[in-house]
Amino acid sequence: MQLLQNLGVFGIDLKRLEANSIHIHKDLIISCKTGDQKAFKQLYMLYAKSMFNVALRIVKYKDEAEDVTQEAFIKAYYKINQFDFQATFGAWLKKIVVNQALDLLRRESKWDMDQIGEESISEESEIDWEGIDLQVDLVKKAIRNLPSGFRTVATLYLFEGFEHKEIAEILSISVNTSKSQFHRAKKRIKDFIQDYEKGNRQTGAIYQQ
Repeated sequence: MQLLQNLGVFGIDLKRLEANSIHIHKDLIISCKTGDQKAFKQLYMLYAKSMFNVALRIVKYKDEAEDVTQEAFIKAYYKINQFDFQATFGAWLKKIVVNQALDLLRRESKWDMDQIGEESISEESEIDWEGIDLQVDLVKKAIRNLPSGFRTVATLYLFEGFEHKEIAEILSISVNTSKSQFHRAKKRIKDFIQDYEKGNRQTGAIYQQ
């Protein structure tokens, strides 16, 4: 799915934000660790939109994404002393948001991870994207229509920049299962795009008659 990565469909805004204001963030985080609520409000203003988008890509619905974001920031506030500056604050916060989103899916019985065991994916079974128009908006639409298990793995890998080892840890699955879920997700994305393009061609043919 390197084509999607070349289109820059994951993590760009947040990474740019981190690069441009890392020192300010460090000062804010240190202030938060002393209980400075104004400093935490500033962090909220910096990250709320990005974290909302992370949540939305997993839970699909805006009202649920808003709830997830609020709950994640509350958890971050009380866990701020656990942040040790070994990673960026955005990466640390994103994991809290992802876990909060997964908790919501599980609570509402919307989690449907397709357990497929330790199936390995060979190079020969890689998806052929020849002739497929990989428009970013269309790929996003395809991912939104995936079952929650496929959608979550695809979102974490493509949009949030997690490796399969990290995804496996977050979802409590094996690395091979994460890779297999992603492989199946890519196949469904391809099928969705092909069906979409076929529908457009048929609609165009009708109008030309």
